[in-house]
Amino acid sequence: MATISSNALYTDLSGYYDLMCIDINYKAQSDYVRRLHQLFGNNGTRHLDLACGTGPHIRHFIDSGFQSNGLDLNQPMLELAKIRCPEASFDLQNMCDFKVDQPLDLITCFLYSIHYCGNIENLKRCIASVHAALKEGGVFCFNTVEKTKINNNSFMRHASDLDNSQFVFKSGWYYSGEGDRQTLKLSIEKNTAEQTQYWEDEHPMVAVSFDELKALLEPYFDVHVFEHDYDKILPLPETSGNAIFTCVKR
Repeated sequence: MATISSNALYTDLSGYYDLMCIDINYKAQSDYVRRLHQLFGNNGTRHLDLACGTGPHIRHFIDSGFQSNGLDLNQPMLELAKIRCPEASFDLQNMCDFKVDQPLDLITCFLYSIHYCGNIENLKRCIASVHAALKEGGVFCFNTVEKTKINNNSFMRHASDLDNSQFVFKSGWYYSGEGDRQTLKLSIEKNTAEQTQYWEDEHPMVAVSFDELKALLEPYFDVHVFEHDYDKILPLPETSGNAIFTCVKR
């Protein structure tokens, strides 16, 4: 049995990141956001993906004709992204305080990564950085979870095989019920014929309600909120705890 710290987990397991996310339909997510950009955007093709990881979304945007680049805080992830998308540029920057050389038409932040801002003040800085980086009429699109609707007992689980080992990944949200902090709880179990290794990690995340998020965004953007469904563009039901925000720079 082995445990390692959160930073070591993310760095040492960079090669397993795609395995951990194997159930994600990156193409469907990318195509959905492109449809939103067609509906609300300025018809431009300059795109930046925040917290891009190993670049799977960027690959689909490039294949669809976008000039896509990525930004992340983790260098090992960016090295893998460069292999996947040699046409793109990748910057080691913090999405809470980033700058671009040329204004953009579309900025995305997939996989609830907006919550990695950590607290409300950092989230405000991220929103201001996005606004400054976009052209007029540019679009900021991301998915998010409503803090008041988090079920602390709900977890996602899946298993995958690699190099004669089986990996079991488990993740879930935790929110105490007050404040602007929530946690992404992650566990990874690696089983081989000789041993079992087990990692546990908790990523600090910003907790925010949809109403609070709208209030932060509306000074900068026209805000449209949709159900978290990558097959159809649907209005957000009042009961939903997951949403896709589409924000158009004024």
